[in-house]
Amino acid sequence: MNNVVKGAACLVVSAFGFAVMAACVRGADSFGACLPSPEKAFFRNLVAMAVAAGMFLPALRGGDSGRGGARPAQDRWTASAWVTLVLRAAFGTLGIFLNFYALSHVPIADAMALNKTAPFFTVLFSALFLGERVTWRQGACILGAFAGAMCVVKPGFAATALVPACAGFASGLCAGAAYACVRKLGVMKIPPKAIVLFFSAFSCLASVPFLVFDWHPIAPMQLVVLMGAGVGAAIGQFGVTAAYRFAEPRRIVAWDYVNILFVAFFGLVLFGQVPDAVSVIGMALIVFFALRLRRVG
Repeated sequence: MNNVVKGAACLVVSAFGFAVMAACVRGADSFGACLPSPEKAFFRNLVAMAVAAGMFLPALRGGDSGRGGARPAQDRWTASAWVTLVLRAAFGTLGIFLNFYALSHVPIADAMALNKTAPFFTVLFSALFLGERVTWRQGACILGAFAGAMCVVKPGFAATALVPACAGFASGLCAGAAYACVRKLGVMKIPPKAIVLFFSAFSCLASVPFLVFDWHPIAPMQLVVLMGAGVGAAIGQFGVTAAYRFAEPRRIVAWDYVNILFVAFFGLVLFGQVPDAVSVIGMALIVFFALRLRRVG
């Protein structure tokens, strides 16, 4: 397989993993009191951190913390790489908090459809900060996706859901910035397991103050479900990190939208959530312009 096919395959696997995560995050509220987003994020990232640490630390002790290039691994850990890692972790953590808040307050398919504006922001930020070319047709697709997102948000029509819907949209923007950083780290030959480990550890630490000052008791079944969210998140993180390492976002970004189909299926089967007509139109617009972006890319 060439790198574009590999990247697309990784994004499909990632889409499934993040759909499982979303279903578990939403499902956790069915087994007890609604938990704050940072508390959910902590347990979500704890599993991914453990998996990444299990893969990265043995290689580090063996002196092989990076592969895939002619340079020694230690030469890749420049100041620029560390700054990019911190930015990736900060944007990613904020995106998770916002996404989990949206998942707890609007239908799961709506929340994830809004989060899936991320690929368009990834293309935009990659163009602005990495110099990857974006044509006017690609820009038109980004605006079309924005229109689709507004159909899901429905500003002025569902005032009680406006704040969580806007949070879901903002989570997509943050995720797009984070994935642009992932793309840059891939170009720098930073290994995916190191990226996932740093991000997961950063996110766990960022959640700690919220846990200390606003701890909500977790029912045993909620903990089990959140561990399931962590497994899904680990699959999603490794998938998306590998995908943008293989190919430029504009070449493979459309495949990330398989996630919407997975999430809609889980929402219907597990929670009986049937998206309304306007939301369906909005999700269809997002998918249409994602596929169009692939063609014009």
